Amino acid sequence: MSKHRVTLKDIAEKLGITIATVSKALKDYPDISVNTKKAVQKLAKELHYQPNTQALALRGNKSNTIGLIIPEIVHYFFSNVIKGVMNIAEQNNYQVLITLSDNLLENEKRQANLLFVTKVDGVLVSLSNETDNTNHFDIFKDYDIPIVMFDKVNKYFECNKVAIDDLQGGLIATEHLINQGCRRIAHIRGPLKPLNSIGRYEGYKKALNRYNLDFDASLVKECNDVTLEEGYEFGKQLLQTKNPPDGIFTVTDQVGSGVIRAAHDLGIKIPQDVKVVGFSDSQIAQVSQPSLSTIHQPGYEIGEKAAKLLIEEIELQEKEDSPPIAYNQIIFDTYLIKRAST
Repeated sequence: MSKHRVTLKDIAEKLGITIATVSKALKDYPDISVNTKKAVQKLAKELHYQPNTQALALRGNKSNTIGLIIPEIVHYFFSNVIKGVMNIAEQNNYQVLITLSDNLLENEKRQANLLFVTKVDGVLVSLSNETDNTNHFDIFKDYDIPIVMFDKVNKYFECNKVAIDDLQGGLIATEHLINQGCRRIAHIRGPLKPLNSIGRYEGYKKALNRYNLDFDASLVKECNDVTLEEGYEFGKQLLQTKNPPDGIFTVTDQVGSGVIRAAHDLGIKIPQDVKVVGFSDSQIAQVSQPSLSTIHQPGYEIGEKAAKLLIEEIELQEKEDSPPIAYNQIIFDTYLIKRAST
Protein backbone atom coordinates (compact mmCIF):
# COMPACT_ATOMS: atom_id res chain seq x y z
CA MET A 1 0.00 0.00 0.00
CA SER A 2 1.42 3.38 -1.00
CA LYS A 3 2.08 5.88 1.77
CA HIS A 4 0.01 9.07 1.83
CA ARG A 5 2.01 12.08 0.67
CA VAL A 6 1.83 14.87 3.26
CA THR A 7 0.20 18.04 1.93
CA LEU A 8 -0.25 21.58 3.20
CA LYS A 9 -3.80 20.61 4.10
CA ASP A 10 -2.56 17.85 6.42
CA ILE A 11 -0.34 20.29 8.29
CA ALA A 12 -3.11 22.89 8.45
CA GLU A 13 -5.61 20.41 9.90
CA LYS A 14 -3.20 19.18 12.58
CA LEU A 15 -2.41 22.72 13.71
CA GLY A 16 -5.93 24.08 13.33
CA ILE A 17 -4.91 26.83 10.92
CA THR A 18 -5.61 27.58 7.25
CA ILE A 19 -3.72 26.19 4.28
CA ALA A 20 -2.79 29.73 3.27
CA THR A 21 -1.20 30.31 6.70
CA VAL A 22 0.83 27.11 6.37
CA SER A 23 2.00 28.11 2.91
CA LYS A 24 3.03 31.58 4.11
CA ALA A 25 4.79 30.16 7.19
CA LEU A 26 6.87 27.80 5.05
CA LYS A 27 7.78 30.70 2.78
CA ASP A 28 8.74 32.84 5.82
CA TYR A 29 6.22 35.60 5.07
CA PRO A 30 6.56 38.51 7.54
CA ASP A 31 2.82 38.68 8.30
CA ILE A 32 2.93 35.27 10.04
CA SER A 33 3.93 35.19 13.71
CA VAL A 34 7.24 33.65 14.77
CA ASN A 35 5.48 31.04 16.93
CA THR A 36 3.25 29.95 14.05
CA LYS A 37 6.23 29.68 11.71
CA LYS A 38 8.10 27.54 14.23
CA ALA A 39 5.11 25.25 14.77
CA VAL A 40 4.53 24.81 11.03
CA GLN A 41 8.19 24.22 10.22
CA LYS A 42 8.58 21.76 13.10
CA LEU A 43 5.52 19.71 12.07
CA ALA A 44 6.51 19.83 8.40
CA LYS A 45 9.89 18.35 9.32
CA GLU A 46 8.35 15.67 11.54
CA LEU A 47 5.90 14.63 8.80
CA HIS A 48 8.64 14.72 6.12
CA TYR A 49 6.71 17.25 4.08
CA GLN A 50 8.08 17.96 0.62
CA PRO A 51 6.79 20.72 -1.73
CA ASN A 52 4.70 19.33 -4.55
CA THR A 53 6.86 19.58 -7.67
CA GLN A 54 3.77 19.15 -9.85
CA ALA A 55 2.30 22.22 -8.21
CA LEU A 56 5.43 24.21 -8.99
CA ALA A 57 5.36 23.01 -12.58
CA LEU A 58 1.69 23.88 -12.82
CA ARG A 59 2.35 27.45 -11.72
CA GLY A 60 5.13 27.71 -14.27
CA ASN A 61 2.86 26.66 -17.11
CA LYS A 62 0.80 29.83 -17.54
CA SER A 63 -2.39 29.41 -19.57
CA ASN A 64 -3.59 33.04 -19.67
CA THR A 65 -7.02 31.65 -18.82
CA ILE A 66 -9.14 32.50 -15.79
CA GLY A 67 -12.12 30.51 -14.61
CA LEU A 68 -15.49 31.98 -13.64
CA ILE A 69 -18.07 30.09 -11.57
CA ILE A 70 -21.49 31.75 -11.38
CA PRO A 71 -24.72 30.51 -9.79
CA GLU A 72 -26.96 31.35 -12.74
CA ILE A 73 -26.64 32.80 -16.22
CA VAL A 74 -30.24 33.91 -16.90
CA HIS A 75 -29.96 36.79 -14.46
CA TYR A 76 -29.40 40.45 -15.34
CA PHE A 77 -26.88 40.95 -12.53
CA PHE A 78 -24.68 38.00 -13.50
CA SER A 79 -24.85 38.80 -17.20
CA ASN A 80 -23.45 42.23 -16.33
CA VAL A 81 -20.79 40.65 -14.14
CA ILE A 82 -19.70 38.50 -17.11
CA LYS A 83 -19.45 41.60 -19.32
CA GLY A 84 -17.28 43.34 -16.75
CA VAL A 85 -15.01 40.31 -16.34
CA MET A 86 -14.67 39.86 -20.11
CA ASN A 87 -13.76 43.51 -20.61
CA ILE A 88 -10.86 43.39 -18.14
CA ALA A 89 -9.74 39.94 -19.33
CA GLU A 90 -9.57 41.06 -22.95
CA GLN A 91 -7.62 44.19 -22.01
CA ASN A 92 -5.02 41.99 -20.29
CA ASN A 93 -4.89 39.21 -22.90
CA TYR A 94 -6.71 36.60 -20.79
CA GLN A 95 -9.42 34.20 -21.87
CA VAL A 96 -12.38 33.40 -19.60
CA LEU A 97 -13.78 29.91 -19.03
CA ILE A 98 -17.34 30.40 -17.76
CA THR A 99 -18.97 27.62 -15.72
CA LEU A 100 -22.35 27.34 -14.01
CA SER A 101 -23.17 25.90 -10.58
CA ASP A 102 -26.95 26.36 -10.97
CA ASN A 103 -26.91 27.26 -7.25
CA LEU A 104 -26.06 23.63 -6.33
CA LEU A 105 -23.10 22.76 -4.12
CA GLU A 106 -22.28 19.51 -5.92
CA ASN A 107 -22.23 21.34 -9.27
CA GLU A 108 -19.97 23.97 -7.78
CA LYS A 109 -17.55 21.27 -6.62
CA ARG A 110 -17.50 19.73 -10.10
CA GLN A 111 -16.90 23.07 -11.76
CA ALA A 112 -14.08 23.88 -9.32
CA ASN A 113 -12.44 20.56 -10.15
CA LEU A 114 -12.90 21.19 -13.87
CA LEU A 115 -11.15 24.56 -13.61
CA PHE A 116 -8.33 23.04 -11.57
CA VAL A 117 -7.58 20.24 -14.05
CA THR A 118 -7.92 22.73 -16.91
CA LYS A 119 -4.99 24.59 -15.31
CA VAL A 120 -6.54 28.04 -15.16
CA ASP A 121 -4.32 30.80 -13.76
CA GLY A 122 -7.00 31.96 -11.32
CA VAL A 123 -10.65 31.63 -10.38
CA LEU A 124 -13.54 34.05 -9.89
CA VAL A 125 -16.50 32.61 -7.99
CA SER A 126 -19.89 33.62 -6.66
CA LEU A 127 -20.92 30.84 -4.29
CA SER A 128 -24.06 28.75 -4.69
CA ASN A 129 -27.03 29.15 -2.35
CA GLU A 130 -26.14 25.78 -0.80
CA THR A 131 -22.50 26.57 -0.04
CA ASP A 132 -21.42 27.12 3.54
CA ASN A 133 -18.26 24.99 3.48
CA THR A 134 -15.63 25.98 0.93
CA ASN A 135 -13.15 23.11 1.41
CA HIS A 136 -13.38 22.27 -2.29
CA PHE A 137 -11.50 25.49 -3.04
CA ASP A 138 -8.61 24.62 -0.71
CA ILE A 139 -6.80 22.78 -3.51
CA PHE A 140 -6.35 26.10 -5.31
CA LYS A 141 -4.66 27.47 -2.18
CA ASP A 142 -2.46 24.40 -2.05
CA TYR A 143 -1.28 25.10 -5.60
CA ASP A 144 -1.03 28.88 -5.16
CA ILE A 145 -3.80 29.51 -7.69
CA PRO A 146 -5.51 32.81 -6.79
CA ILE A 147 -9.22 33.03 -6.07
CA VAL A 148 -11.46 36.10 -5.91
CA MET A 149 -14.98 35.73 -4.52
CA PHE A 150 -17.74 38.18 -5.46
CA ASP A 151 -21.37 38.84 -4.55
CA LYS A 152 -21.97 35.61 -2.57
CA VAL A 153 -18.78 35.11 -0.57
CA ASN A 154 -17.51 33.12 2.41
CA LYS A 155 -16.23 35.36 5.19
CA TYR A 156 -13.78 32.72 6.48
CA PHE A 157 -12.04 31.92 3.18
CA GLU A 158 -8.85 33.95 2.78
CA CYS A 159 -8.93 35.72 -0.58
CA ASN A 160 -9.89 39.01 -2.19
CA LYS A 161 -13.64 39.64 -2.18
CA VAL A 162 -15.93 42.06 -4.03
CA ALA A 163 -19.52 42.75 -3.03
CA ILE A 164 -22.00 45.44 -2.07
CA ASP A 165 -23.19 46.35 1.42
CA ASP A 166 -26.29 44.13 1.39
CA LEU A 167 -27.27 45.13 4.92
CA GLN A 168 -27.23 48.79 3.93
CA GLY A 169 -29.24 47.96 0.81
CA GLY A 170 -31.88 46.16 2.88
CA LEU A 171 -31.99 49.07 5.29
CA ILE A 172 -32.44 51.61 2.48
CA ALA A 173 -35.23 49.55 0.86
CA THR A 174 -37.19 49.08 4.08
CA GLU A 175 -36.62 52.66 5.20
CA HIS A 176 -38.06 53.86 1.89
CA LEU A 177 -41.22 51.86 2.49
CA ILE A 178 -41.49 53.34 5.99
CA ASN A 179 -41.01 56.87 4.64
CA GLN A 180 -43.78 56.16 2.13
CA GLY A 181 -46.16 55.50 5.03
CA CYS A 182 -45.91 51.71 5.35
CA ARG A 183 -46.12 50.34 8.88
CA ARG A 184 -46.72 46.62 8.35
CA ILE A 185 -43.83 45.56 6.16
CA ALA A 186 -43.16 42.02 4.94
CA HIS A 187 -39.88 40.63 3.66
CA ILE A 188 -39.54 37.78 1.18
CA ARG A 189 -35.95 36.79 1.86
CA GLY A 190 -33.45 34.50 0.19
CA PRO A 191 -32.09 31.17 1.50
CA LEU A 192 -30.48 30.98 4.94
CA LYS A 193 -26.85 30.35 3.92
CA PRO A 194 -25.79 33.09 1.44
CA LEU A 195 -24.29 36.13 3.16
CA ASN A 196 -26.01 38.53 0.74
CA SER A 197 -29.41 37.08 1.67
CA ILE A 198 -28.55 37.35 5.37
CA GLY A 199 -27.38 40.94 4.94
CA ARG A 200 -30.58 42.08 3.23
CA TYR A 201 -32.67 40.41 5.93
CA GLU A 202 -30.60 42.06 8.69
CA GLY A 203 -31.03 45.44 6.96
CA TYR A 204 -34.80 44.90 6.95
CA LYS A 205 -34.82 44.18 10.68
CA LYS A 206 -32.51 47.10 11.42
CA ALA A 207 -34.88 49.53 9.67
CA LEU A 208 -37.87 48.22 11.64
CA ASN A 209 -35.94 48.65 14.87
CA ARG A 210 -34.76 52.15 13.92
CA TYR A 211 -38.37 53.29 13.45
CA ASN A 212 -39.74 51.38 16.46
CA LEU A 213 -41.82 49.02 14.32
CA ASP A 214 -42.47 45.53 15.68
CA PHE A 215 -40.82 42.58 13.95
CA ASP A 216 -43.45 40.00 12.99
CA ALA A 217 -41.99 36.62 11.95
CA SER A 218 -45.23 35.77 10.11
CA LEU A 219 -44.38 38.55 7.63
CA VAL A 220 -41.09 36.90 6.63
CA LYS A 221 -41.08 34.26 3.88
CA GLU A 222 -38.01 32.29 2.79
CA CYS A 223 -37.28 31.44 -0.85
CA ASN A 224 -35.45 28.27 -1.82
CA ASP A 225 -34.69 29.13 -5.45
CA VAL A 226 -35.34 32.90 -5.47
CA THR A 227 -37.68 32.88 -8.45
CA LEU A 228 -40.58 34.91 -9.81
CA GLU A 229 -42.83 31.92 -9.08
CA GLU A 230 -41.88 31.97 -5.39
CA GLY A 231 -42.56 35.71 -5.29
CA TYR A 232 -45.99 35.07 -6.77
CA GLU A 233 -46.89 32.32 -4.25
CA PHE A 234 -45.55 34.16 -1.21
CA GLY A 235 -47.15 37.37 -2.43
CA LYS A 236 -50.54 35.67 -2.60
CA GLN A 237 -50.07 34.19 0.86
CA LEU A 238 -49.17 37.53 2.42
CA LEU A 239 -51.82 39.58 0.63
CA GLN A 240 -54.65 37.15 1.48
CA THR A 241 -54.09 37.21 5.25
CA LYS A 242 -56.59 38.93 7.56
CA ASN A 243 -54.07 41.67 8.27
CA PRO A 244 -52.04 41.98 5.05
CA PRO A 245 -48.85 44.02 4.77
CA ASP A 246 -48.90 47.51 3.30
CA GLY A 247 -45.30 47.20 2.15
CA ILE A 248 -43.18 44.29 0.86
CA PHE A 249 -39.39 44.22 0.43
CA THR A 250 -38.13 41.33 -1.68
CA VAL A 251 -34.64 39.85 -1.90
CA THR A 252 -34.50 40.25 -5.71
CA ASP A 253 -36.40 41.94 -8.52
CA GLN A 254 -37.52 38.54 -9.83
CA VAL A 255 -39.29 37.86 -6.53
CA GLY A 256 -40.66 41.41 -6.43
CA SER A 257 -42.12 41.04 -9.93
CA GLY A 258 -43.84 37.87 -8.75
CA VAL A 259 -45.44 39.84 -5.91
CA ILE A 260 -46.68 42.47 -8.38
CA ARG A 261 -48.25 39.75 -10.52
CA ALA A 262 -49.93 38.21 -7.46
CA ALA A 263 -51.36 41.58 -6.41
CA HIS A 264 -52.73 42.11 -9.92
CA ASP A 265 -54.44 38.70 -9.93
CA LEU A 266 -55.99 39.42 -6.51
CA GLY A 267 -57.26 42.84 -7.59
CA ILE A 268 -54.95 44.62 -5.14
CA LYS A 269 -53.64 47.98 -6.34
CA ILE A 270 -49.95 48.90 -6.30
CA PRO A 271 -48.89 51.30 -4.82
CA GLN A 272 -52.25 52.38 -3.37
CA ASP A 273 -52.90 49.21 -1.32
CA VAL A 274 -49.39 47.82 -1.02
CA LYS A 275 -45.96 49.14 -1.98
CA VAL A 276 -43.15 46.87 -3.23
CA VAL A 277 -39.36 47.26 -3.38
CA GLY A 278 -37.04 44.74 -5.05
CA PHE A 279 -33.26 44.38 -5.21
CA SER A 280 -30.73 44.31 -8.12
CA ASP A 281 -32.01 46.92 -10.59
CA SER A 282 -32.58 44.30 -13.28
CA GLN A 283 -34.48 44.70 -16.55
CA ILE A 284 -37.54 42.92 -15.17
CA ALA A 285 -37.89 45.73 -12.61
CA GLN A 286 -38.12 48.25 -15.44
CA VAL A 287 -40.74 46.36 -17.47
CA SER A 288 -42.98 45.18 -14.62
CA GLN A 289 -46.42 46.80 -14.50
CA PRO A 290 -46.16 48.94 -12.49
CA SER A 291 -42.38 49.35 -12.69
CA LEU A 292 -40.57 48.12 -9.59
CA SER A 293 -38.64 50.30 -7.18
CA THR A 294 -35.34 48.60 -6.46
CA ILE A 295 -31.86 48.75 -4.96
CA HIS A 296 -29.09 49.27 -7.51
CA GLN A 297 -26.49 46.49 -7.70
CA PRO A 298 -23.51 47.39 -9.97
CA GLY A 299 -22.87 44.04 -11.66
CA TYR A 300 -20.60 45.35 -14.43
CA GLU A 301 -18.39 47.25 -11.98
CA ILE A 302 -18.22 44.25 -9.63
CA GLY A 303 -17.13 42.02 -12.52
CA GLU A 304 -14.46 44.52 -13.59
CA LYS A 305 -13.06 44.95 -10.08
CA ALA A 306 -13.03 41.21 -9.34
CA ALA A 307 -11.18 40.49 -12.60
CA LYS A 308 -8.65 43.28 -11.94
CA LEU A 309 -7.88 41.93 -8.47
CA LEU A 310 -7.48 38.40 -9.80
CA ILE A 311 -5.16 39.34 -12.66
CA GLU A 312 -3.09 41.58 -10.39
CA GLU A 313 -2.62 38.68 -7.96
CA ILE A 314 -1.75 36.24 -10.78
CA GLU A 315 0.89 38.56 -12.18
CA LEU A 316 2.26 39.47 -8.76
CA GLN A 317 2.91 35.79 -8.05
CA GLU A 318 4.99 35.54 -11.24
CA LYS A 319 7.55 37.99 -9.90
CA GLU A 320 10.53 36.72 -7.95
CA ASP A 321 10.51 37.60 -4.23
CA SER A 322 6.97 38.94 -4.54
CA PRO A 323 5.59 40.39 -1.29
CA PRO A 324 2.85 38.56 0.60
CA ILE A 325 -0.67 39.15 -0.69
CA ALA A 326 -2.71 41.57 1.41
CA TYR A 327 -6.29 40.45 0.86
CA ASN A 328 -9.01 43.10 0.62
CA GLN A 329 -12.79 43.16 0.71
CA ILE A 330 -14.06 45.74 -1.76
CA ILE A 331 -17.56 47.00 -0.92
CA PHE A 332 -19.49 48.96 -3.55
CA ASP A 333 -22.06 51.57 -2.57
CA THR A 334 -25.68 51.04 -3.53
CA TYR A 335 -28.75 53.21 -3.69
CA LEU A 336 -32.51 53.23 -4.18
CA ILE A 337 -34.14 53.66 -7.59
CA LYS A 338 -37.71 54.91 -7.12
CA ARG A 339 -40.31 53.68 -9.56
CA ALA A 340 -44.08 53.31 -9.75
CA SER A 341 -44.42 50.43 -7.24
CA THR A 342 -43.80 52.84 -4.36
